[in-house]
Amino acid sequence: MAGITTAVMLIPQGIAYAVLAGLPAIYGLYSGLVPLFLYPFLGTSRQLSVGPVALVSVLVLSGLSGLAEPGTETYINLAIVLGIIAGLFQIILSVFRLGFMVKFLSEPVLIGFTAAAAIIIAIGQIPGLLGIEVPRASSPLIMMEHIFWKLNEINPVSFLLGGGALAFLLIMKKVRRTFPSALVVIFLSVLVVYYFQLNEKGVNIIGEVPQGLPAFIVPEISTQILKDIFPLAIVIGLLSFIESLAISKSIAKNHGNYPIDSDRELMALGVSKVIGGFFQSYPTTGSFSRSAVNDVAGAKTGVASVVCALMVAICLLFLSKSIYYLCFPILAAIILAAVFGLINIEKAKFFKRVSPHDFWIMLITFLGTLFLGIQNGVLLGIFLSVGYILYRSSQPHYAVLGCINTKNGLVFRNVDRFSEAEERDDLLIIRFDAPLYFGNVEYLKEVVWKEVNSRPTCPEYLVLDFSSIMTIDATGLEVFAELTSELKSAEIKLAMTNVQGYIRDKLTLSGLMEKIGAENQFLVNQDAYTFTANPHNRSKEKMKYASQSKNKK
Repeated sequence: MAGITTAVMLIPQGIAYAVLAGLPAIYGLYSGLVPLFLYPFLGTSRQLSVGPVALVSVLVLSGLSGLAEPGTETYINLAIVLGIIAGLFQIILSVFRLGFMVKFLSEPVLIGFTAAAAIIIAIGQIPGLLGIEVPRASSPLIMMEHIFWKLNEINPVSFLLGGGALAFLLIMKKVRRTFPSALVVIFLSVLVVYYFQLNEKGVNIIGEVPQGLPAFIVPEISTQILKDIFPLAIVIGLLSFIESLAISKSIAKNHGNYPIDSDRELMALGVSKVIGGFFQSYPTTGSFSRSAVNDVAGAKTGVASVVCALMVAICLLFLSKSIYYLCFPILAAIILAAVFGLINIEKAKFFKRVSPHDFWIMLITFLGTLFLGIQNGVLLGIFLSVGYILYRSSQPHYAVLGCINTKNGLVFRNVDRFSEAEERDDLLIIRFDAPLYFGNVEYLKEVVWKEVNSRPTCPEYLVLDFSSIMTIDATGLEVFAELTSELKSAEIKLAMTNVQGYIRDKLTLSGLMEKIGAENQFLVNQDAYTFTANPHNRSKEKMKYASQSKNKK
């Protein structure tokens, strides 16, 4: 039953999304057949429904429309090759277990990109809804200008059909999500258009649709084609995987949080794209709306997807001629109803409230996608994500620690967060909250001298808390050695606390352990605090440290 229910949703959506991608309607059904059948045998999600989706469809149109006229044989060939190359890219990522790479595309970037893509999709569907013809444009502003100058040519019949269908779809989406509203709309509209011959009154219809299962083909692939579509294939490969993985993990939480293997998901999606391409499928991925319906309808395993694929096959064999009178205003309404859910206002409010930098990254990605185009928006989002990671890594958080005397003894806390934390004039304690490597070790030096110079008097002791430093590379050791020499020249005694065993090994191998001196290394901050307050206990503390280190080893 879950498979049949999802098929009822997939068939009209597949037709609509194929048109959105600039392809003949039948390719939407082709794309909902082989990929949907293959995924359950390779993937780890039990409820994911694979097939054509709005976001990938608009990526196909925006990326290929500059290379060929949509709907032509050349354009269709490019779309099929694009799916195969994107699938091969995913398979390569899976083989080398590079699924973790998608984590570099942050959620704010995805939210901003998806919202902008939804608006671009919506603007592109307005002409179909109004029954007007306008030139295609890559910019939504130019598209809106074209629409504005054509408003006097609105076909009232098309507008009534599309507007009524859109209102019904949105209402049913709120009232009962599993109701096959899109199929009902298509069925009724086909009857109305056929009975009243509305195609003779200016309502654009799909017309003749081929009947039968997709034939096996070998698309034309040349060096020039690969060069033209390769960047777009990478973008689609990454975004389609991210979208599917997010859907899979979200639904898995409702079923005991069963494991989702990202590398197996890459393989499943990649194989589905590649083999699907040889059966005339354009790029596919997991659909959030259909997967949710599949889950609500009771899907427990991938068998539901197999049943859904069989229903699509039956439609191709026996029902394709029945959509001759399906009109474009109805398809526009189905697409508009689907993309409204891609704009996540609540998430944007959440980012603004709790993380301003995430909000600005989301907003910049949104505006970049809207005004620079979808592909450029994706690249901008990736650049922002990686750039932010590098920035945070090169300038990590650090804290100056002060002492709080409690009934359980001395504790050390960030002086910026705990007003009761007290500092000594002769002692500076700094905790650096990141591994030390070539990208941030210079920042550690800057932090140390900034804090030293900000004090009224130069501290006699500097204690570095290594509790958050788990690794250190060769550059980190070299620069740390320079810092040690600089502190010695400034007559500031260096002490270290909470040094992990791995770091102690590196310090020993580099000779820094001997240079710093074992007597200046302590297990916890309290030991260093006590020692620096009583420097005459140096020999006693040295013996204590040596004894504790031996026991710990």
